[in-house]
Amino acid sequence: MQKEISISGFGGQGILFAGQLLAYAAMDRDMNVTWYPSYGPEMRGGTANCMVIISDKEIGAALEGQPTAALAMNQPSLDKYEPLVKPGGLLVIDSSLVEKKATRKDIKVVYVPATRLSEELGNRRMANMVMLGALLGNMEILSLKDLEKALSEHLPERHRKLLPANVQAMEAGAKYQPAA
Repeated sequence: MQKEISISGFGGQGILFAGQLLAYAAMDRDMNVTWYPSYGPEMRGGTANCMVIISDKEIGAALEGQPTAALAMNQPSLDKYEPLVKPGGLLVIDSSLVEKKATRKDIKVVYVPATRLSEELGNRRMANMVMLGALLGNMEILSLKDLEKALSEHLPERHRKLLPANVQAMEAGAKYQPAA
């Protein structure tokens, strides 16, 4: 089993943290992982994306090609990654920020109002956790408990008070299923 997951959006949306958390959760399960971050020079407000590869075998190269799944948290991310997702793969879109619909019929598409849900939960900055929840709710790779454990073990001390809210955000995202 090998899964390549692209996570992308604007700088400041927690894109790189989401990828790092996914990588930690897989490492904690003794899986092989690569995490490859990329961001524009302007950081907040610019583009940010990362590729996470999770495998039960050795990973040969951390190349960004055709991801098994993509999380698109803004329109430019949808435009870039929808054509790249492998047939049969998964595309998760933050429908709070992306009005356009995916056009491909050979992939599973999940629309999650991640930004709106995170605002309702009290912190707009948890949209990345809603998106990770939707990923794990629609792809067999790791469980929400694996991600929760990684968050608990790797979250910096200064952010510990946000742990319950982040778990709640992941659970909210996991409930979303593909569009009919």
